[in-house]
Amino acid sequence: MDANDIAEGRQRWQARYDAARKRDADFTTLSGLEVDPVYGPPADQPDPRMERIGWPGEFPYTRGLYPTGYRGRNWTIRQFSGFGNAVQTNERYKLLLRSGGGGLSVAFDMPTLMGRDSDDPRALGEVGHCGVAIDSAADMDVLFGGIPLADVTTSMTISGPAVPAFCMYLVAAERQGADLSKLDGTLQTDIFKEYIAQKEWLYPPEPHLRLIGDLMAYCATEIPRYKPLSVSGYHIREAGSTAAQELAFTIADGFGYAELGLSRGLDINVFGPGLSFFFDSHIDFFEEIAKFRAARRIWARWMRDVYGATSEKAQWLRFHTQTAGVSLTAQQPYNNVVRTGVEALAAVLGGTNSLHTNALDETLALPTDETAEIALRTQAVLMEETGVANVADPLGGSWYVEALTDKIEAEAEAIFRRILALGGETEGETAGEIARGAMSTGRHSIGPVTSGILRGIEEGWFTAEIAEAAFTYQQQLERGEKRIVGVNCHTETVSKDLEILRISGDVETEQVAALADRRKQRDEAAVDAALKRMLEVGRTDANLIPSMLDAVRAEATLGEICNVFRAEWGEYQEPARF
Repeated sequence: MDANDIAEGRQRWQARYDAARKRDADFTTLSGLEVDPVYGPPADQPDPRMERIGWPGEFPYTRGLYPTGYRGRNWTIRQFSGFGNAVQTNERYKLLLRSGGGGLSVAFDMPTLMGRDSDDPRALGEVGHCGVAIDSAADMDVLFGGIPLADVTTSMTISGPAVPAFCMYLVAAERQGADLSKLDGTLQTDIFKEYIAQKEWLYPPEPHLRLIGDLMAYCATEIPRYKPLSVSGYHIREAGSTAAQELAFTIADGFGYAELGLSRGLDINVFGPGLSFFFDSHIDFFEEIAKFRAARRIWARWMRDVYGATSEKAQWLRFHTQTAGVSLTAQQPYNNVVRTGVEALAAVLGGTNSLHTNALDETLALPTDETAEIALRTQAVLMEETGVANVADPLGGSWYVEALTDKIEAEAEAIFRRILALGGETEGETAGEIARGAMSTGRHSIGPVTSGILRGIEEGWFTAEIAEAAFTYQQQLERGEKRIVGVNCHTETVSKDLEILRISGDVETEQVAALADRRKQRDEAAVDAALKRMLEVGRTDANLIPSMLDAVRAEATLGEICNVFRAEWGEYQEPARF
């Protein structure tokens, strides 16, 4: 890019910055030095990198979505939390909100994540242990009691039974008197990553995609601010992938959902802004920053050039970040505070839109109130004391960061080509050209990337790639080539064992009793009729969400709703592989 283009770009950025709202805050250094809101190359010098880097708030959004960076609005502090029953978790939510949390993020227990009720025999011993137990809309009422859902953005990390859980959230908001059309938040719903990494599925892929398509269509027309999909790379990275694999597999899954929406006849400019992302921030500081910057650039280019998005918001990659749980160690757990701080800083310098910081004891148990507060205050220190929010993309233009961003992007593009090849598409110079050409042929019922993803799931390609990466890293650890403090180096310590949070068995007993009482009090005929009607709709092409909402209003349980479709669609069984 020549000097004139750079000067014109800076002028465009300046105009947008001047017109944007800024926080009422001090944007000087600790010593009182004035700093500019963004930095770039000298106005009289050409810089060929600027075409790929750009300016904050401009395509390809390498440097962020907004011309103001965090001067306009800080990232949202969104701590992932849930344990025991709805009463206990509600108390934790109120603590987080009082302590500076800007939104809620719901962690569900394993029975809920698998679409099972707390009294299901398979739930025995698991109720309330890794998250909160939710059996019906009545639990959602308690979970959000005293928390106005109309005013608080809420994220829910659940995929297999995401749609009925979302309906329970809507009914809880409805009972609060909220205008459902104005609700804001995010539902994970990402079933692809379940088959790839986390393995919390219910049905075969196609029925899950039908439910997701219905949800996308419903939100696009009825709840336009709500994001029905958070495409998740976090669990892929936690399973052992490399940074480039996490990026590529996650973005490819996002392409699959873009294709799903288009196959439903939805407008990419309408449903595109409802696709958000969820990434891991691992311990290699610069690699993570480069990963986030590359992600925005790839997504913007594909959404515009392959899928036809013309609006800025449909080209934006908005993402939540969680620090790397897999980086935490049971040995010398206080070191985890440092790890989390470094990972959180990488997420912020990479431009995350919201952030969860792990607690130091999460490798051992759910966080205590004290460790949860330390994790929360880690973000507060970054936000209030360090000055990292004063300048948009402060590392932009760094020779190292830009080269690493380009390298990770190139690795991701190579992986996209392999996914397209799994779907039978190879003609074209770049992965984007291959996909664009395949989209125009109509050879795929949903789309070419989706076909490759489904083939990769069926053949175990994704899991094999992750397993190979995890094995390679483990070998490096065992040879001492990679080091973890307290594990294979600096192992001497004076620290003592932590006091950890333990979930009482009374939680399960009380939850099962409450569920039994709820079943006695509800109108059983109304429940049966609503479930029957939901099944009838499921056998047509009509949208399932309204009929599912009716079942939830009648206090049908999560397990009952999911079991209706287990009987109809079957349960997915992962093929054995050797």
